[in-house]
Amino acid sequence: MSAQVSSNRAFFNQLKKYYSWYTGGFLVFLVALAILEQMGLPRVWIGYVFLFATIALYAGIGIMSRTADVAEYYVAGRRVPALFNGMATGADWMSAASFIGMAGGLYLQGFDGLAFIMGWTGGYCLVAFLLAPYLRKFGQFTIPDFLGARYGGHFARFIGIFAAILCSFTYVVAQILGVGIITSRFTGVEFQVGVFLGLAGILVCSFLGGMRAVTWTQVAQYIILIIAYLIPVVWLSVKHTGFPVPQLVYGKVLEKVSAREKELETDAKELEVRKIFSDRAAEFRKRVDALPKSWEEGKAAAEKKLEELKAANAPLAEIKAAEKAVADYPKSVDDARKAWSAQASANAARAAPILHHAVPFYSANPDPVKNEAERATKRLNFLALVFCLMLGTAALPHILMRYYTTPSVNEARKSVFWSLFFIFLLYFTAPALAVLVKFDIYTLIVGSKFADLPGWVAGWQKVDAALLQIADINMDGIVQRAEIRIGQDIVVLATPEIAGLPYVISGLVAAGGLAAALSTADGLLLTISNALSHDLYYKMINPSASTQKRVTISKILLLFVALAAAAVSAQKPADILFLVSAAFSFAAASFFPALVAGVFWKRANKWGAIAGMVVGLGVCFYYMATTQPWMRGIFGVTGPVSDYIWFGIQPISAGVFGVPAGIVALVIVSLLTPAPDKQVQDFVEHCRYPNLRGDTLDTLAR
Repeated sequence: MSAQVSSNRAFFNQLKKYYSWYTGGFLVFLVALAILEQMGLPRVWIGYVFLFATIALYAGIGIMSRTADVAEYYVAGRRVPALFNGMATGADWMSAASFIGMAGGLYLQGFDGLAFIMGWTGGYCLVAFLLAPYLRKFGQFTIPDFLGARYGGHFARFIGIFAAILCSFTYVVAQILGVGIITSRFTGVEFQVGVFLGLAGILVCSFLGGMRAVTWTQVAQYIILIIAYLIPVVWLSVKHTGFPVPQLVYGKVLEKVSAREKELETDAKELEVRKIFSDRAAEFRKRVDALPKSWEEGKAAAEKKLEELKAANAPLAEIKAAEKAVADYPKSVDDARKAWSAQASANAARAAPILHHAVPFYSANPDPVKNEAERATKRLNFLALVFCLMLGTAALPHILMRYYTTPSVNEARKSVFWSLFFIFLLYFTAPALAVLVKFDIYTLIVGSKFADLPGWVAGWQKVDAALLQIADINMDGIVQRAEIRIGQDIVVLATPEIAGLPYVISGLVAAGGLAAALSTADGLLLTISNALSHDLYYKMINPSASTQKRVTISKILLLFVALAAAAVSAQKPADILFLVSAAFSFAAASFFPALVAGVFWKRANKWGAIAGMVVGLGVCFYYMATTQPWMRGIFGVTGPVSDYIWFGIQPISAGVFGVPAGIVALVIVSLLTPAPDKQVQDFVEHCRYPNLRGDTLDTLAR
């Protein structure tokens, strides 16, 4: 035992030495690039250097960590110290949604966006108290492993495999979407090309060395992403407050933002622009109400105009525009209803009164009764989202797998503490970033002349108009707040340019966002491929498969899953924050009841767990499929969305219905069917109390 402790201590000291040199080297690299920028290095080259240098770094770690050993490939040899596992978990956790989307969500939603911080952070308390130590005591490789051992047979394991793939695939699509946004903006390549370019960086780590390579790469990625996140915020804080700790002083800036909101609320030009958007929304609603006649008349009018222009030998540009109008016109009445309804909603959103950032559950409705009703609905959605994110955090397979990699149960507990600490550094900063960026937008962009807009505006509009669009709606040459449409996925990435920082900082932030997306994608792809190769192939189909064959199959499956996820991401199915939150709802509804009951309730049995997972996931998926726009299109759901909404809960929080349904199903079915045998109950005792013998556990795990 003492020899093992000494070996672990030596390994820990060696890691500290390596990563200290790595951090110093990265800072030197950053300073060198800043000097080269001042000497005239083109911006596009800075983007390419950051992209390829960081991917090459991760590839190098992946190559050095390559392995064919099963324990190393699946759980990094169970020798990752708590501190470094906390950093790796932090990187695994802080996905594109945390790094790119969360501050953007706070920018757009104000106080209501704090649900993400509260939910995601609170979830780690559940991980520490309810699951991490007990799963580490179990000591196998995957979450379906635990379900198969605890509940017996292959049925529960198979449901676990399906749920792990569903939530992990949804999550990884969001990460690759973030990779595409970053690479397309900072290298100039097309979004679809950027998606597959970033995929190379994802695959080179997880493909070669599995969890071993992913772990050491994620530690490196955490260092980059936290430096990248903090530098622009500190810079903005010094710019606006003269103090370098934004978390302590951004309240002063928030007061200025609130004062600016009140000015804009009554500004005549602002009201004029909002009126234009309101009229546009009313026009689109009128078209929807007049279907199918409005569609037929609009189509005939577009075709007639094209014929008239051709007959009059109009300028080629006018004819091309008319041809485009005909080509883009909705192909059917159903297409028209979807397109015009979306346009009505988008214009109505831009016509809405300005959100008060610091006011909880803000509503501008002048009717007191309706105002309170709207605030109550927002409050309910806030709590529902916190609930889903907390339970989803505690049930995400790629996060729980990280606690299999520590040397002991005690190290697993310490690892959760370090995970929370490293995540806290970013989450405590995100609200400050949102406020500081909003202050710059409201004071430097709003009220400026369109002719004087900075270059970053055109750059981001070129990437995707959905990410940023600033158009002169009332044709006065001055930017109004309502004329700005900014997507939550670019707030962090554009922060250095908004603040007027050197472009090298923009490249650094892009590298940080890339690190966040790649680190999470690595863990997710590994979870999916392991579920297929270890849990499905080895445990259920071919238990006699050799070690080499199992690892090889895992790598092949990882490649195919990655390509499939990239293909879906290239279609931009939804924004990053929604996709990530959907994954949390899926994880909460499918895994949380079965895992917690598996540890703390001996009476829970196989049929109860199966019923709980199927019912919970089924209810959650049904609610999303009937209320989320792009999913409604896939499943052919028609009719007003309001007909399918329960209690005003948004589809992002579908797990709030799935989890209770799953718990009820698990409890009822478990009580109506025979109790687990003594061997299974001994298994529960073993996981919960470390002083029991391990022979029962070993038998069940096999």
